[in-house]
Amino acid sequence: MADLASVRVVVYGYVQGVFFRAFASGQARELGLTGYVCNLPGREAVEVNAEGERKQLEKLIDCLKLGPPTARVGKVVTKWSEYTGNYSGFSIRY
Repeated sequence: MADLASVRVVVYGYVQGVFFRAFASGQARELGLTGYVCNLPGREAVEVNAEGERKQLEKLIDCLKLGPPTARVGKVVTKWSEYTGNYSGFSIRY
């Protein structure tokens, strides 16, 4: 059986207004993950909540540390938790 998990990732830096949410969503879908991405207030952080296989989540985190070409990632904070199965797909929240 797959090692399922949930992770909350907050990415700080120049990450809003640079297509970071679209980038994160595309990466997550490609990796077969579910959850969502949204901007946090203050224009300096993006939050990603994702679920799926731990190995795929780790790949997503590696992608988020780089971000799209126009972003400048300063810091990435992750918090792992139990898989919930609450998401049917991966979405961008506005």
